[in-house]
Amino acid sequence: MNAARLEDAPLIHGAGCYTDDLVLPGQTHAHIVRSPHAHARIVAIDTAHALTAPGVLAVYTHADLAAASIGTLPCVPPLRSRDGTDRREPARHALARERVRHVGDPVACVIAESPAAARDGAERVAVEYEPLPAVANAIAALAPDAPLLGADIPGNCAFDWEGGDAARTQALFETAHRVVSLTAHNQRLVGNALEPRAVNARFDVASGRFTLHAASQGVHMLRGLLARAFGLPAERFHVLTPDVGGGFGPKFYFYPEQVLAAFAARALGRPVKWTAERSESFVSDSQGRDLSATLSLALDGNGRMLALRLDAVANLGAYLSTFAAVIPAPVACAVLPSVYAVEAVHARVRGALTNTVPVDAYRGSGKPEIHFLLERLIDRAAGELGIERVELRRRNLVPPDRMPWRNAIGTTYDSGDFPRMLDRALSASDWTGATARKAAALTAGRLHGIGLACYVESTGGARIERAAVRFCADDTLELIVGTQSSGQGHATAYRNWFAARLGLAVAAVTLVQGDSDRATSGGGTGGSRSLSVQGTALAALADDVVARGCAAAAKMFGSATADVLFSAGTFRCAGGAIGVMELARRLCNAAPDSAASTLDGAVQIDNPSHNFPNGCHVAEVEIDPDTGRVALLRYTSVDDFGNILEPALVAGQVHGGVAQGVGQALCEHAVYDGDGQLLTGSLMDYALPRAGQLPTFVPLFEGTPCTTNPLGVKGAGEAGAVGSPAAVINAVVDALKAYGIDHLNMPATPARVWAVLKAGRR
Repeated sequence: MNAARLEDAPLIHGAGCYTDDLVLPGQTHAHIVRSPHAHARIVAIDTAHALTAPGVLAVYTHADLAAASIGTLPCVPPLRSRDGTDRREPARHALARERVRHVGDPVACVIAESPAAARDGAERVAVEYEPLPAVANAIAALAPDAPLLGADIPGNCAFDWEGGDAARTQALFETAHRVVSLTAHNQRLVGNALEPRAVNARFDVASGRFTLHAASQGVHMLRGLLARAFGLPAERFHVLTPDVGGGFGPKFYFYPEQVLAAFAARALGRPVKWTAERSESFVSDSQGRDLSATLSLALDGNGRMLALRLDAVANLGAYLSTFAAVIPAPVACAVLPSVYAVEAVHARVRGALTNTVPVDAYRGSGKPEIHFLLERLIDRAAGELGIERVELRRRNLVPPDRMPWRNAIGTTYDSGDFPRMLDRALSASDWTGATARKAAALTAGRLHGIGLACYVESTGGARIERAAVRFCADDTLELIVGTQSSGQGHATAYRNWFAARLGLAVAAVTLVQGDSDRATSGGGTGGSRSLSVQGTALAALADDVVARGCAAAAKMFGSATADVLFSAGTFRCAGGAIGVMELARRLCNAAPDSAASTLDGAVQIDNPSHNFPNGCHVAEVEIDPDTGRVALLRYTSVDDFGNILEPALVAGQVHGGVAQGVGQALCEHAVYDGDGQLLTGSLMDYALPRAGQLPTFVPLFEGTPCTTNPLGVKGAGEAGAVGSPAAVINAVVDALKAYGIDHLNMPATPARVWAVLKAGRR
């Protein structure tokens, strides 16, 4: 399969429908009053003047939510600290109660007849604050004398987690020939999806039911969390997600605006829409990364990697976002040893609360941070040991004949050929030819560098998924899924695969997604889980349709079920033959009110296994020593995604992931000052990568089929963002090593590179 994307035509021609495109009868609009302070006590809120503004219908504060018993916004996954206690979680309300904890914390919600009227009304809300000391740096937040965000989190520490084998790791470090360490900061990022977050809510008095249209990555979790916040059964919420213009993680999470829109719609009896402005997204969307860490590597005299020790502090922001607690700890550290046969690992991760926007999983879910640390550390170790950096990696790769491989922290990789990925990347990038290119660049007055990074990722996400099929009277069928596309091309992959499995024309298959009533359950899209987990459900559903079709055809033709064969869309036996669609139509006509007599059906699967995409990326750069500007000249990616059903879609995912990783490596950085003010609060200050910064490259695939799902596929959506930051910075440091520089934190902006060149040091 490799057809054109089926989604593209309507989107290209402007016929897509996004949440902000929806205008419901009686539509009203919300605007959020947000804190200008990173930390302050709310002394008083005066809404009287705002209520007199033209078009303003209502102004809500926390008191209104409390009177209606609206609950908090929780962090979902549990996590235990190393002392056995549960993680701590500050209470996060949809509107701040008593104090604000970060710039952008919602304080009041204004509802009006138009967006402009709501904005004007918001400007009339008078909030009296008593500023409090703030802390934005995670390490500083854990210091004994740090300002406390609140008495509910002693020491600003949400958790102190550890994983691995501390005793074995310590023993190997004590006997090691060489120990090499690296301290680095993986900077904070802002997601900046093309479509801002949005929600449009209405409430039906007669049924007592809410309907929310929301730009999300999954409707079912949002439905469940809304029900929890309102203290109502989940069935009282119908959540719909139309087209989504980019997700990357931040659109998966539970946000105050979703609660506020639903609350206001019920209170006013009219639909309420909120769409973020771009500057608002910078202080309200969950941000990514922000990990400060020291990683140490113990090696023997032959350059064999013995053990790894991680000591990390994750900046979680002011509150725990939906998945925030587990991302930098068990999720990230599941692949801490990466592709290397390390004997032991010990990781300690502390979660610090700061007066900054909450942080959660962002494309890669903790793995970009881990691989950046490890691949940078391996380059440093190679330099200290006098071993060529490719050779050091090659000596330590897990060989393919050791698969399945249980890594040193307890994660089992089911498949992979890591040496083959390295060799293919070296060949495709002309690694050996870089010496001549380096000399040519030097002659031209430029600094040349080449770097590589190996990686393995753990993908799969929520293990339970559902798929359903409904055959229609017009010889088409509806395929109903629990995942949600935000640009990945699910309609193409799912429709093509299901149509081929049942021997149907692709045009006969319609995809239904983003509807919590039609799909009664679903895990949403995150963790590169869609094809591996949803695909498993689709495979089970197709098998179910075929099995029931064989039984129905056998009954129709007076044959035994075992004698009916299915191929190319037709059931055949000695008594006759019938196509899938005709069989479905006949069954429906024979018993139109009996679901048991149709081919309609649903299956739910439970696949506890993750899958492990892996690969090797190579970046080649040139640096202008007079300006510090880094030019990315060539990029090579070789990835093992198992079986690939739609190569064009997978290549697109790699391109997008690499672009985001290059953005982190070279230009993106969410910067806070010491008082918790976001200095990079708009696209005037926060630099996104541009097309001209990215070279043309063709992603290469070397598949080893996954053994933990029936399609043999591995997640492809995040790999580009996992491998690229380390590859690019390794190339930059390679170009700078003549100046005595052996590490550079991201982003490698012209100013930062120029400064270290002039200083001749890190």
